[in-house]
Amino acid sequence: MTSPDRPAVQVISAHSGDFVWRAGGALALYAERGHDVRVVCLSYGERGESPGLWRRPGMTVDAAKAARRDEAEAAAAALGATISFLDLGDYPLRIDDDGLSRIVAEIRDAAPEVLLTHVANDPYNRDHDAAHEATLLARQVAQAAGHDPSTPPIGAPQVLQFEPHQPEQCGFVPNLLLDVTGVFERKRTAMECMGAQSHLVRYYTDLGLRRGVQAVRNGGDPSIVHAEAFQRVFPVVGDVLR
Repeated sequence: MTSPDRPAVQVISAHSGDFVWRAGGALALYAERGHDVRVVCLSYGERGESPGLWRRPGMTVDAAKAARRDEAEAAAAALGATISFLDLGDYPLRIDDDGLSRIVAEIRDAAPEVLLTHVANDPYNRDHDAAHEATLLARQVAQAAGHDPSTPPIGAPQVLQFEPHQPEQCGFVPNLLLDVTGVFERKRTAMECMGAQSHLVRYYTDLGLRRGVQAVRNGGDPSIVHAEAFQRVFPVVGDVLR
């Protein structure tokens, strides 16, 4: 379990590449700040998220899983995160009671102060919706005092939805622009580990620049170059109007 002096940030990622493109900067930033940064991949993305692999002659599902695991482990290391894989399958990702219990166990072990995951409604990739729903449900179960008395219940971590590939179609309205300028080279290194989806490197590099411009226009420091966008699920509690 994470320690109070090293709080955890945890990602629940539908596929083994999602955390890199959408939250790699946040993970690298919090790793540099000394946080316990953890990634849980619900699947390897072996069927639908590995176009570069399936162009190779003789590719199999097992070989795709192995390649995707190697890529994701290298990317997580570049970001300073630990990573685990639940291997629940993709396209479609279907999370049964056993799969949900495994997610709950991961969350209880981390006791995160914040959870990062997908948006609730992505019409292009319903695996992302399944990951979002599983994250909220697992968070609920992990809070229950009567669930698995051998492990303590968690508190109430914020859930941040990271940016989907086509945000306008997903109802994504960011209310947090996170400055990741200082760690963007680490994110770029992690993205370049993901050879099965190498076509996405340029897209997410450009997106980081656009969000950086928006961060400055929304009152951020003029030195901001790269940012990542997030949408909170729950209210922020405070004592100031800001």
